[in-house]
Amino acid sequence: MSELIKNAAERKKKLKELILKLHEGVNEKEVRKELIQTLNQVPYGTVVEVEQELISEGLPQEEVLKLCDIHSEVLHGHVDLSAAKQIPEGHPLYVMLQENKALKAVTAAIRKELKKFESVPESDLAALVLMLRGLFNQLYDADKHYQRKEYLIFPYLEQSGITGPPKVMWGKHDEIRELIKGSIEIIQTGSMQREELLAASEMILFPAQKGVEEMVIKEEEILFPMALDTLTDAQWYEVARQSLEIGYCLYDPPKEWRPAGMPEVTINEIQKSGSHIQLPSGTFSAEELMAILNTLPLDITFVDKDDKVKYFSQGKERIFQRNRAILNRDVRLCHPPASAHIVDKIIEDFKSGKANSAPFWINMGGKMIHIEYFALRSEKGEYLGTLEVSQNISVYRELEGEQRILSYK
Repeated sequence: MSELIKNAAERKKKLKELILKLHEGVNEKEVRKELIQTLNQVPYGTVVEVEQELISEGLPQEEVLKLCDIHSEVLHGHVDLSAAKQIPEGHPLYVMLQENKALKAVTAAIRKELKKFESVPESDLAALVLMLRGLFNQLYDADKHYQRKEYLIFPYLEQSGITGPPKVMWGKHDEIRELIKGSIEIIQTGSMQREELLAASEMILFPAQKGVEEMVIKEEEILFPMALDTLTDAQWYEVARQSLEIGYCLYDPPKEWRPAGMPEVTINEIQKSGSHIQLPSGTFSAEELMAILNTLPLDITFVDKDDKVKYFSQGKERIFQRNRAILNRDVRLCHPPASAHIVDKIIEDFKSGKANSAPFWINMGGKMIHIEYFALRSEKGEYLGTLEVSQNISVYRELEGEQRILSYK
């Protein structure tokens, strides 16, 4: 019969012993069995304190990083979350939980497709690789999820003296980023044989999707409850306000969250503060600029010089649907894998000065759609980014004769 440790100090001491056993190479199944027998459930705060103490006592951060996945696996399902607060809809952590659901759906699909490498007919191998390319392009969106933690949440934790866990988690983020980036590079080659793909799956593709799945566990069992107990509503509102600048991951929050009693900062308030945009030929407020861009009968998308999507117009009748999850995403990953190399070539030509525009037109749903990419340059000729302009030109192709302004009724 197990003797569960209930004293907080003894429980922390025991947990530290178990993690150090992993450090010494003891089999993780044995450690997990001992954890269940002696501790059963571990308060998430205790896990945070132990990680922090191990680093402060001299265990190198790199070593804690190596142990991170193993001790997370051992603890999974045995972290007590009963003390965690409820999360209201639209709250930054609510958004991150929805993003995690989307990420888990993608990793599940990747795992399912990777298992087909051994049995899929040779004739279907290229299609399978193309499918995986699209899935890993989606998985790359995790970078924005991680950036919001690193630049918006971790600083507030560090202000409260919680420094160890953020450092360890940031290290894991970088490992996962490299795995996803490497996976995309491998499956973009398009000419690999089955044996090469199987080897790549074992070495990098499976570890990439597993890394994302394990990070979800670390967040939901440790980081999120800890952050919810640490940050104030005012700090969370600041996180929410700054999140759009980094962008969302596979999810566009339909509801904005604002804590009770917190004044909302709106475009009108920014306008009243004297924030006008001054151009050589005139001025307008942020509200006026937004109205102009959303009234033009065009879809406009702006990609900056670093190839990140930074803005899209929100007209009443959009041609191509956009949501805020694409903001700060690499533009290549916003297109189907089959056409990504064309986008890459256009950007390369724009940056080199070889071209300044790239027009296309397609029939879509009975409409003639004109799409044109324009290179944006400064007065000195420096490349600033790319503007994508899409328009339904069907009505203009049907025009005949004239309609002068005097005929307006």
